[in-house]
Amino acid sequence: MSRIQISVLVFIILCLAAGNAFSFRCGAGMVSTGDSKARVLIVCGKPTAKEKAGEKNKTSAGATKNKKTKKSSGKAEVWYYNCGSQDYIYALTFENGVLKKEDTEGRGSGKSNCLGK
Repeated sequence: MSRIQISVLVFIILCLAAGNAFSFRCGAGMVSTGDSKARVLIVCGKPTAKEKAGEKNKTSAGATKNKKTKKSSGKAEVWYYNCGSQDYIYALTFENGVLKKEDTEGRGSGKSNCLGK
């Protein structure tokens, strides 16, 4: 294989490996999946808003007619960071105190709360 082919192959593998990983930048700091609530609070400061998430019981229909009920611990929490009018509102979802995912919730407004500590 030529050097160019190997380089392209390595690049593709690295892109695929980074699939679900993310980092949220707040000021000079950065938090990522697997970080605790305490670390996010230390690095990013207080969120703009917080809300409890999750349902006590989730019902889903499988391939058969039987419905399955899955109990949720109800320990999910979403922290919102308004990163200002030039950026987005980010929603950080924690499950059992651990950062699981990050989403955007539309455009931010006003002054940024994503400056970190």
